[in-house]
Amino acid sequence: MEKFLIVGLGNIGPEYKNTRHNIGFKVVEALAKLQNTSFVSGRYGSTASFTLKGKQIILLKPSTFMNLSGLAVRYWMQEEKITLDHVLVIVDDLALPFGTLRLKGKGSDAGHNGLKHIAAILNTQDYARLKFGIGNDFPKGRQVDYVLGEFTDEDYKTMDERIEMAGDIIKSFCLAGINITMNQYNKK
Repeated sequence: MEKFLIVGLGNIGPEYKNTRHNIGFKVVEALAKLQNTSFVSGRYGSTASFTLKGKQIILLKPSTFMNLSGLAVRYWMQEEKITLDHVLVIVDDLALPFGTLRLKGKGSDAGHNGLKHIAAILNTQDYARLKFGIGNDFPKGRQVDYVLGEFTDEDYKTMDERIEMAGDIIKSFCLAGINITMNQYNKK
């Protein structure tokens, strides 16, 4: 059976649960709930899996903290024998307005410590990522406070719908492939 590894980036611990940096966790948690599956703690993270039209989808929430995410990605790729083209990383993005979703086949880390570590450990930046816009409404020099800050009431008004759309993009990535999915969703 064809396998896919869907990695939601975030930081473990209750103090990070509702922070902007944890949107990757929120996306995979919502998809797991929708698919009636639960996360189980394992090495380097918690995983949940489900089958979608004959493909096995493994959701991963690394337990390594953001700046060591690559350890979890590499471990689970090897453990489940998943190739790089079947990996999708969900990540927060400051450069995009809140709720904007962009699927990319590769790219730079754009200063994101999770992506930076994944690229260093895998020795490539050629892996798919789904960027979830968190906006950048913060004063100069306050980026860390903003990223580790909680979502606003305004964000929560559209969050469920945007997270649901992210789930649709993930399922399309696994079923139709990255190019068709980018063409279909990146303009929305």
